[in-house]
Amino acid sequence: MDAFFASVEQRDFPELRGKPVAVGGSGERGVVAAASYEARTFGVRSAMSSRIAKQKCPQLIFTKPRFEVYKQVSSQIRNIFAEYTPLIEPLSLDEAYLDVTENIPGIVSATKLALEIKQKIREQTNLTASAGVSYNKFLAKLASDYRKPDGIFVIKPEEGAAFVAQLPVEKFHGVGRVTALRMHELGIRTGLDLRQQTEAFLRQHFGKAGGHYFRIAQAQDDRPVEPDRIRKSVGSENTFIADLDTLAEMQAGLLPLIDDLWRWCHRTSVYGRTVTVKIKLNDFQIMTRSRSALLPIRNRAMFEQMVFELLEENFPLAKPVRLLGVSLSNLEDSQPYEGKQLALPF
Repeated sequence: MDAFFASVEQRDFPELRGKPVAVGGSGERGVVAAASYEARTFGVRSAMSSRIAKQKCPQLIFTKPRFEVYKQVSSQIRNIFAEYTPLIEPLSLDEAYLDVTENIPGIVSATKLALEIKQKIREQTNLTASAGVSYNKFLAKLASDYRKPDGIFVIKPEEGAAFVAQLPVEKFHGVGRVTALRMHELGIRTGLDLRQQTEAFLRQHFGKAGGHYFRIAQAQDDRPVEPDRIRKSVGSENTFIADLDTLAEMQAGLLPLIDDLWRWCHRTSVYGRTVTVKIKLNDFQIMTRSRSALLPIRNRAMFEQMVFELLEENFPLAKPVRLLGVSLSNLEDSQPYEGKQLALPF
């Protein structure tokens, strides 16, 4: 979906249409969750601090997020997808992979099918979507970002290698800013540069991810679309209105995050073995600490104790804290067979 949160706000509130809109908090410590295309022309981006966003675009209009509305619209779009294929892998509320090799209407052309889905989304939600069509997930993702908003871009099998070769590495899905800088230091600036490296060299410098970079440089990606993709982690974080200085203040700030995650665990019957605490200082330096248990943590008191111990390991801190976060990973379903059908070998 194109600028999803901001587009929903502009759809529902006509006075916002054609204006630079940011979904998020407008306060000094606020963060932009989404920006309309009008705001993006000024350089406003998601995850940008609201203070910087207002400097870039003084006329920027902030609106508070309405996540329940976004979830409803996302569900409506997911229902449209389901009319075409059961193989849907959601990435977020506004993005998904669809495997349409065999599709319900029996449409032979993936491009025609994508255009039909885009049209149906527009008719039913009055919102626009962009589509990337290709023969693997990596290329489809690249293509989906290529002609936004309201665009469609197709990368055919014979075009994949050449398309990847000319792209800057920072355009690759999964290559973040820090990784791109490391690649630049190694003389790797384009897909072609990446393709000329050996897998051993890339693994030496980027670890396990090096194998992935080696394959995508060849335009290869064998990952299937996984409709029942297991969530790898769940987290909650908060940027505080005022910096926190003392251990007691930080413990108090962590309690709502602990409660938030524990409610999710209780509701889903999914528990984690690894606890991670994230600390962002007021100079934006980020520190993380993790600890794993032998078994999934199903006791809230133990969860809280692990969080507080990880926090205390960082003391004394050099500077006050602006953000705290808690996450759980190595998740396991405590009811793995309930409501699930097993595949039996016949």
